[in-house]
Amino acid sequence: MRIAVKKMITAFTLAEVLAALVFMAIVIPVALKALGVANRAGEVGYRKAAASRVGERVLNEVLITSQFQGLSQTGVAYEGQQQYRWTIRSQPWTQDAMLMVSVEVLFAVQGRDYDVHLTTLVGNTVQ
Repeated sequence: MRIAVKKMITAFTLAEVLAALVFMAIVIPVALKALGVANRAGEVGYRKAAASRVGERVLNEVLITSQFQGLSQTGVAYEGQQQYRWTIRSQPWTQDAMLMVSVEVLFAVQGRDYDVHLTTLVGNTVQ
């Protein structure tokens, strides 16, 4: 006596395949957008640190050479292959006989402009 054994073949239905495709069509663009945002955030953080170094270097140089008495100075500094535009300004401080010297460093990341500001106080008698 032989007993017939039927082998069950399992597979996905068309509805399950279509549901998975719809789910992937939603998830993949969101994941790519998240990767782009994370990439930009990392690049902005790296460049802000570099812009801070550039600003500190420019500010120290201007203070040491006492060139901060003028109204405004501009320039371009390079760190690696990246370009950082800087502007330095001095203005009287309102609470004492001191000058407030500020440097603004501008840089671009993925087509958007960002900036870093550094400010210090200097005695008005420094020459």
